[in-house]
Amino acid sequence: MTDLYQPTARTTATRSRDRMRYDREAAHAILDEAYDCSVAFVVDGEPRVLPTLHVRVGDTLYVHASTGGRLGLDARADGIPVAVSVTLLDGIVYARSQFHHSANYRSLVAHGRARPVTGDAEKRAAMVALVEKVGRGREAETRPPTNRELATTSVLALPLVEVSVRARTGGVAEDPEDLTLPCWAGVLPIRRVAGPPEPDAGVTAPPPAYLPGPASPWHTAAPMRGRHVSLEPLAPGHADGLLAATGDDEVWRFLPSLRPRSSAEMAEHITAAARGQWAGERVAWAQCDPETGEVMGMTSYHDIDVANRAVGIGHTILGRRWWRTGVNTEAKLLLLERAFEVLEAERVFWYTDIRNERSQRAIARLGASRDGMIRRHRLRPDGTWRDTVIFAMTVDEWPAAAERLRARLAAA
Repeated sequence: MTDLYQPTARTTATRSRDRMRYDREAAHAILDEAYDCSVAFVVDGEPRVLPTLHVRVGDTLYVHASTGGRLGLDARADGIPVAVSVTLLDGIVYARSQFHHSANYRSLVAHGRARPVTGDAEKRAAMVALVEKVGRGREAETRPPTNRELATTSVLALPLVEVSVRARTGGVAEDPEDLTLPCWAGVLPIRRVAGPPEPDAGVTAPPPAYLPGPASPWHTAAPMRGRHVSLEPLAPGHADGLLAATGDDEVWRFLPSLRPRSSAEMAEHITAAARGQWAGERVAWAQCDPETGEVMGMTSYHDIDVANRAVGIGHTILGRRWWRTGVNTEAKLLLLERAFEVLEAERVFWYTDIRNERSQRAIARLGASRDGMIRRHRLRPDGTWRDTVIFAMTVDEWPAAAERLRARLAAA
């Protein structure tokens, strides 16, 4: 196997030949990055195009189809001539003249005869490869297809022989006489960015590691365990326990959100926390009994400022049954230890409602100092404006505070 595909009449460009490439590495990279492709074929003398999923295994492209669709039906005998295209859009090019507007992209076209995969072993291997493409390790944790499901699925194999890659990079190509025109010109980068995973109804497991997630340790809900409390990454499975633990209006009295009244509302509360984590604004943990696993509440890092090495601790909800126990103190100690000793934070801070005197006393007992107040900082659920008291602890103050907190917990 050479590193280059040999150009043919169908893969040789008639214009802009400088954008053409025939190397396998570039072709494989495009196919592996893209999840979908378009398959063109002919039915009764008329052109058809089918968008579908694909996966590359070596120098073979496997295309997913249905045994009842025209692509699968027409390929049953000895295969079907196809043209497969994939395009990754990297940017929109804005020129001063309308004629020179363009796009930055990487694209691939493959021609050939796609054969039907009839052997169960090859078909199962292709489907496993497709599942593994969307999540490494997904095949091992999900149910494999039944014989009936396998029979209703068509997989076509296209040998990657007649392949071309076409790409454009760079900036604006402008006529010299247009350079003085006053309109904006340049490139708008386009990137495919995954959003936060949205669990299906009834899912209790946290998002698997192969789904996109926070890359920074500042945005990672690392599990932590103490004698009174364990902090687990907040997940949909905590919804019912959190609803039971915090089913008291007094618990939610000074919080910026209304008390969830059902499992569905609590699940949405957890989903909102996940969205905050995805946006880099918040990291949430469930507070659980380290022996029984019972959910006692939740807590978070928020307003994460990696550049200035600062993080807030808040969005804390603890069931009334665990007030005046070691749970809150130990949870805060674990969060402070991670902030100062693992993340090497310079400053940790707290926001609390000026009316919440109990919270202010609890924060002060941690060793934090009152730094001031932000007036009309946030809207309360009842529509009134909240004045927010700010407490903070610096890295210089942490050693003494840590010693006091550990001594208090040892005596608890």
